[in-house]
Amino acid sequence: MPGRPRGWLFRAALAAAAALLRPESRACLLAARPAPRPRSQAPGSLKCFLGALKMEMTEMTGVSLKRGSLAVEDNDSVAPAEEAKRQKVSECCLTTGRAGLENASPPSGENVLGPPGAVSAGEGTENSDARLEEEEEEEEDGLSEEGDEEEEAESFADMMKHGLTELDVGITKFVSSHQGFSGILKERYSDFVVHEIGKDGRVSHLDDLSVPVDEEAPSEDMLTVLTAEEKQSLEELQLFKNKETSVAIEVIEDTKEKRTVIHQAIKSLFPGLETKTEDREGKKYIVAYHTAGRKALAKVSTAADPRKHSWPKSRGSYCHFVLYKENKDTMDAINVLSKYLRVKPNIFSYMGTKDKRAITVQEIAVLKITAQRLAHLNKCLMNFKLGNFSYQKNPLKLGELQGNQFTVVLRNITGTDAQVQQAMNSLKEIGFINYYGMQRFGTTAVPTYQVGRAILQNSWAEVMDLILKPRSGAEKGYLVKCREEWARTRDPAAALRKLPVRRCVEGQLLRGLSKYGMKNMVSAFGIIPRNNRLMYIHSYQSYVWNNMVSKRIEEYGLKPVPGDLVLKGATATYIEEEDVDNYSIHDVVMPLPGFDVIYPKHKISEAYREMLTADNLDIDNMRHKIRDYSLSGAYRKVVIRPQNVSWEVVAYDDPKIPLFNTDVDNLEGKPPPVFASEGKYRALKMDFALPPSTYATMAIREVLKMDTSIKNQTQLNTAWLR
Repeated sequence: MPGRPRGWLFRAALAAAAALLRPESRACLLAARPAPRPRSQAPGSLKCFLGALKMEMTEMTGVSLKRGSLAVEDNDSVAPAEEAKRQKVSECCLTTGRAGLENASPPSGENVLGPPGAVSAGEGTENSDARLEEEEEEEEDGLSEEGDEEEEAESFADMMKHGLTELDVGITKFVSSHQGFSGILKERYSDFVVHEIGKDGRVSHLDDLSVPVDEEAPSEDMLTVLTAEEKQSLEELQLFKNKETSVAIEVIEDTKEKRTVIHQAIKSLFPGLETKTEDREGKKYIVAYHTAGRKALAKVSTAADPRKHSWPKSRGSYCHFVLYKENKDTMDAINVLSKYLRVKPNIFSYMGTKDKRAITVQEIAVLKITAQRLAHLNKCLMNFKLGNFSYQKNPLKLGELQGNQFTVVLRNITGTDAQVQQAMNSLKEIGFINYYGMQRFGTTAVPTYQVGRAILQNSWAEVMDLILKPRSGAEKGYLVKCREEWARTRDPAAALRKLPVRRCVEGQLLRGLSKYGMKNMVSAFGIIPRNNRLMYIHSYQSYVWNNMVSKRIEEYGLKPVPGDLVLKGATATYIEEEDVDNYSIHDVVMPLPGFDVIYPKHKISEAYREMLTADNLDIDNMRHKIRDYSLSGAYRKVVIRPQNVSWEVVAYDDPKIPLFNTDVDNLEGKPPPVFASEGKYRALKMDFALPPSTYATMAIREVLKMDTSIKNQTQLNTAWLR
């Protein structure tokens, strides 16, 4: 069509597909159909469209790991490459990557942090539908305003000129001596699979979809006999959310058995309601009503005590299950589950968060929701599977996991068999430096650690400025206008009007400044969710730790020396001269700065002091006048040796075929892939286990010997975007 920029049709189609292909949207569509259509039987036109779309996007979803450059992802993180690509679509969100990655947790041992704008389960999420609509508006807006794809690639590359490299965040050393090689990580998200390892050492697998036998549990008929509208009305009646004193449900197929099922369903699913059968104008109705007043039923509406009246005493209060998910992070998955179950997200518990762009398998616990209700979701949701149900007395707690087991495929590798063998043997026997990965520090021109440093300095004007000021590099138009308005007027309300979507960090901060005024910046900053605020100071701690570990290895190598720190239990002690031979580099820890840690008794102790002094911080007083921002510190191992390391090099011709079976593949009885002795491409498939708070990308960096920064990747090779 004349006047349209080249590529407009693709972007319009992509915007429509973005909404259509969301698991929630697809689930709603499927729920409205009498019988879901298997993916393999998609209509020809849709199949052709999706095929063309995939061809357009194939090189954008993979991450090419060229010599001298690398852009990879970790589990429990938003991929830096993917996040940076999405910058063109959703610039309003401060691009940080997940603060906690595949096993990564904050230095303080608190919950793994989500990206700015995310809401933790315990903080009361807003309506999922509203959030979904806002995300769709953001994506559609971003797509509709872009020029052609080549311009987008150039803009992204231009933005990354101002990004970080590993050198900027202290990642400079390797432990191995082998020659590196190239590969592609996450060409398909199914090339990155994570299985959680529980505190008992058991690896979570989805291998049983059956529901525990429980005579007191509601039957399948009871879960499906009521329509969604009827359930909504009954819930509002149960929780006194409407003015009606009863809800009448017409019995369409009037049999005694059908009426009995409806009676049982209402009483089981909506405790506190009683039912009776009435004849009205020749039709049968089941009428639900309250048997007691508000006071007697008050506990029904609380998240801490839902469905108390109907839960059998002999059954554990928590239903534990294994969640298999594809291309969805843990908190988003829980928000979807809570939406379909009509409960609050904070009745779910888990041991750690998992990345979006991966297939992940982890254990989840939910308070007083039956296995039958959970299993029913398998019929409604795409890219999710729930199974291995059991009832337990206790919930799960963050950090209880022993770690994660990874299955990672690096496609199209260039290394010889000898190079691969040497690299993997080194990873198995020596390990890798336990650096905090690039995702910890963001991908924009203003690193998260700079904001964290300003918070610790109590420089609130600088905090505001770092988050809101104009910055180098390509940004979305409305965000550029917002920043320019802020720089010109310092008027938060005027700057906020430039943002079409306000759930990002910039929008939240401007809303806080509008509410509390420029003289109360602390309260204004406090409107950002707590986990996201803490992410900034944890990023600064990580920045210091990375730099100090590089100095430690440069100064003393990979052997313990007198004055190093090791842990005895949870207590750090010094290595004395006579004890050096009793330890290896795998025992040595380094502190993240804080008021409750000690520092090594050698040159690196002074290096800590010099670095913090240069940043106008007092290493002897890491307490902040605002308690949330006081750093107690922690200890982190310098070198990590993965467990259960195995690998194989396989040949393949089709880059679209999976190179191993997932849990769902095994449940469906799919045979494992068979590889030819020769093929067009070679892939390295590796399995390894890592403890909590470690980054898989740092292990992969050690194997491939490359810089993991997006800046380095895009400067040397922007072709992968196209």
